Amino acid sequence: MSLWNNLKQSVSQLSGSLQTSVAKFRNQDFAHASMAMCALIAAADGNIDPQERSRTASLIMSNDALRVFPADELRQKFDLYCDKLVKDYDFGRIEAIQAVSKLRSKPDQARAVLQVGIVIGGADGHFDERERAVVREVCHAVGINPAEFSL
Repeated sequence: MSLWNNLKQSVSQLSGSLQTSVAKFRNQDFAHASMAMCALIAAADGNIDPQERSRTASLIMSNDALRVFPADELRQKFDLYCDKLVKDYDFGRIEAIQAVSKLRSKPDQARAVLQVGIVIGGADGHFDERERAVVREVCHAVGINPAEFSL
């Protein structure tokens, strides 16, 4: 089986387990971290064009696992992190990673946020190396070995 087929199967499995996990983590830190992760994935290539931002927002709104949160709140948080990344990529990236890092002492929640990033990154059928690098960086920020996610 090719690497891409393995990745698609893994993303599918993550999506299913993610729905169960997210329902347990219905709190502000988790919601902020999830949207920070999504913004980081959207900006994986160093910028966020309007089409990519819109597509990622649509993926967030249609993601079954994130439906436990009000859609308007998710959109506002996602836009907040995207705006920060667009205004000043380096500082925006630091702030987004810090939002996820708040879950360092809650490894189950941190893993679920990483899964959100992987699902969003792979939703377009292409989980590229820049997106993988973002997930690896966030793994290190929350103290989780990227190898857990085959990264």
